[in-house]
Amino acid sequence: MNKNNKKLELLAPAGSVEKMKYAFAYGADAVYAGVPDFSLRARINDFNWNSLKEGVEYAHSLGKKFYVTLNIYAHNSHLKKLEKDLDELKKVGADAVLISDPGILELVKEKLPEIEIHLSTQANATNWRAVKFWADQGIRRVVLAREVTLEEIREIKKNVPDVELEYFVHGAMCMSYSGRCMLSKWMRGRSANLGDCVQPCRWAYKKVQNEKREVQNEEGKIRSDEDGVKVMNVIDHQGEFEMEVEEDKQGTYFFNSKDLNLLSYLKDLADAGVESFKIEGRNKSAYYLAVVVRAYFRIMNYESRIKNGKEKKKYEEVLKEEMDNLNSLFHRGYTAGFLLGNEPEHNFENSHDNPQWEFVGEIIADANQQMNANLQITEVKPHNAIYLDDEIEIIDQNGNHPVKLEKIFNENMEEVSSAHGGQGKNYFLQIDKKDIQPFSLIRKKIK
Repeated sequence: MNKNNKKLELLAPAGSVEKMKYAFAYGADAVYAGVPDFSLRARINDFNWNSLKEGVEYAHSLGKKFYVTLNIYAHNSHLKKLEKDLDELKKVGADAVLISDPGILELVKEKLPEIEIHLSTQANATNWRAVKFWADQGIRRVVLAREVTLEEIREIKKNVPDVELEYFVHGAMCMSYSGRCMLSKWMRGRSANLGDCVQPCRWAYKKVQNEKREVQNEEGKIRSDEDGVKVMNVIDHQGEFEMEVEEDKQGTYFFNSKDLNLLSYLKDLADAGVESFKIEGRNKSAYYLAVVVRAYFRIMNYESRIKNGKEKKKYEEVLKEEMDNLNSLFHRGYTAGFLLGNEPEHNFENSHDNPQWEFVGEIIADANQQMNANLQITEVKPHNAIYLDDEIEIIDQNGNHPVKLEKIFNENMEEVSSAHGGQGKNYFLQIDKKDIQPFSLIRKKIK
């Protein structure tokens, strides 16, 4: 799978210490998280300096790595605070920092001369001369722009063989160029390049006038309202920004890119020179993170040991199984992005595909009690409602396990008909499964 015989890295997002632990439990080799004020996920960042240090120590206790993002484009007003924060970061002991801004790069080199520096995808490295330039500035690894194709990756690695290459393989795609978007700043005064994007590209928009108009189709023929196609003015859901767009009978989500899914292209990426496969999603749930990390971990392991037809057949079975698991999650439809040289697809029909399953709870690892030979009672932290007649599965590192829910008890061990999240209380489930693994999760089939 990897011509250079270097160990490939599976890199996962860590929106919190808890999510970080799930990422490692399900197969990640490393995680990335943000410094509180200088990350491109500033509004959804649960980390502070103490929890960053806790996260780094936990990662190192497992022999794994923890990277910290400093990838905003800084203004003068940020620099003074950044110098103080770099003093704090020095105490954390992270394995590397990710930067985009040349000014921040200079500060990092000055204040933390020993730390490894990675170039964020936000810096838009799309050619080998750009990669070489950044390497000459002290960059050890480059996270390539999502717009780079497989052929371009090969050429970059050929010309700059000593630089590590990282590439996004799964998650949301920005409709703008590698995240350099102005919509949020224009519409809400919150800059995407300072980690404060409100994602207006994902909003729903509705028609504001009924004026009868016409538009040409691809063959140049006029389509009218009778064909279910309109050209009209639309306005965002808060009634502030009006613009002219085309809409068919399904409505319009005209900025809504499909999500990236490169599960079946990992060998191609590794052969081209990518050494770290990166998953997007610091604001996703622990359930989403577990399912996605597990899928990529399993495929990486199978691809690394395919030697004969029997193993190839097993790999294809596992690939289909994990594709089904990824399809069961919340997503906007999937695309290979720019990898194969095509324009990435957009989902104009809806905001997202409806998931088949809903994440409903985390199993408390050390709370399993045997009731009898066949039944187990397990403590659960609920995230959504669980009812006795729900079709539920336990998710762990080895797969999805259908279980029968026999009874539900509240925190006082009183039998109840349902469990509910958001109350700060745990419940107990009596189920027909023993030997539940640490970091197991519960999902239910959506009716």
